Amino acid sequence: MTEKVLYPYFKSIIDMDQCAVVVCNLVHEIIYMNPAAAERYAKWGGEALLGRSLLDCHSPGSGEMIQKVVDWFRSDSSNNIIYTSRNDKENKDVYMVALRDEEGSLIGYYEKHEYRNQETKSFYDFS
Repeated sequence: MTEKVLYPYFKSIIDMDQCAVVVCNLVHEIIYMNPAAAERYAKWGGEALLGRSLLDCHSPGSGEMIQKVVDWFRSDSSNNIIYTSRNDKENKDVYMVALRDEEGSLIGYYEKHEYRNQETKSFYDFS
């Protein structure tokens, strides 16, 4: 299948994710936010953050760590995911994940939130 055919499927996977996903290029520009991320960051601008630097949303110390992670991603193509923080209040872990092209070159990264709460719905709850 061609990229053009697959694109809507991959976009739908990310759009339907209930966890915030923010995608950045290598100059830290926010190039994509899924609906969960736009909602989560609404008080900071939500979708208006697209095109802005992720570093503007973080303290200088966090910005340094983000750059260190990107440098680590660049240093070896097997460096692809790193655990960056834990939020006990929300029972979630946050990761930075490398994005690579078909040749394995780093093209960007994304932030992925993983909530650790047990599901409260019943199996196959169609309500």
